[in-house]
Amino acid sequence: MKKIIIAIASIAFVFSFASCSQKPAKKEMGIQLYSLRTLIGSDEDFAANKTEVLKALADMGYTCVEAASYDGEGHIYGEEPEQLKADLDAAGLKMISTHVNHWLDDENLASKDFSNRMDWWKTCIAAHKKLGVKYIVMPSMPGDLPTLADVKTYCEYYNAIGKLCADQGMKFGFHNHSGEFEKIEGKVFYDYMIENTDPRYVFFQMDVYWADNAGVSPVEYFKRYPGRFECIHVKDWREVGQSGKVGFDAIFNNAALAGVKDYVVEIEETSPEVGDILESCRISADYLLSAPFVKESYSE
Repeated sequence: MKKIIIAIASIAFVFSFASCSQKPAKKEMGIQLYSLRTLIGSDEDFAANKTEVLKALADMGYTCVEAASYDGEGHIYGEEPEQLKADLDAAGLKMISTHVNHWLDDENLASKDFSNRMDWWKTCIAAHKKLGVKYIVMPSMPGDLPTLADVKTYCEYYNAIGKLCADQGMKFGFHNHSGEFEKIEGKVFYDYMIENTDPRYVFFQMDVYWADNAGVSPVEYFKRYPGRFECIHVKDWREVGQSGKVGFDAIFNNAALAGVKDYVVEIEETSPEVGDILESCRISADYLLSAPFVKESYSE
């Protein structure tokens, strides 16, 4: 009950602020629901707070969401896909993307055979197709892969998953952190993955904050591998656009070169002076809605 009261109080603040400020023009803009994990991170909290939280996000200007709560058995945030779609429809949102993790084990890597994983993916894809999801994204890689041969096995695994997704009208991608820009056997991990996956089946959800944090330029990657970044993660140190660290103008000005069709905001933490995750979401939305370099839509 305490969490519900806190959530409703936070949302009331957002509604109050919105009523006395004029919102910029609407843009197609997503948000990763992991950002709101303190309010809807568990299945129980999602059930209790979903109506208020989803409505608040829509009122801020977000048009779609990305999930991070697939249970491996056909449920997202503890719900059947049909129920979750109804929840989103009621708020005026759609589920554009989802983060789903299903790594290979040591036996898969040793044998280079991952056929025993594919039925799991078929169930996953079927559940997300019912939601109308456009992208299924692997959110990370194991941090201890010792050889490029293991990375190559993952590339083949991703190609196979991507083919299953393509057969169902969806796209499969990989989301980076900073570790993928390190080298294995003299080759940058991330570069090797891009060069050894099939662009018909695998795109790369560039997380621009983690790339910048690793000391690399997202725009340089857009130039080096044009068209491979169909959906990107827009992230900053806390609220988007407030640190001055990430060059969002250059990123969005090169979106066409990158192949960007959609972007998803993610907030890792709230600034102490803000102190409220919903307010962090609003600040981030207002920055992007007001930014002249962000188009209304990137989809064809």
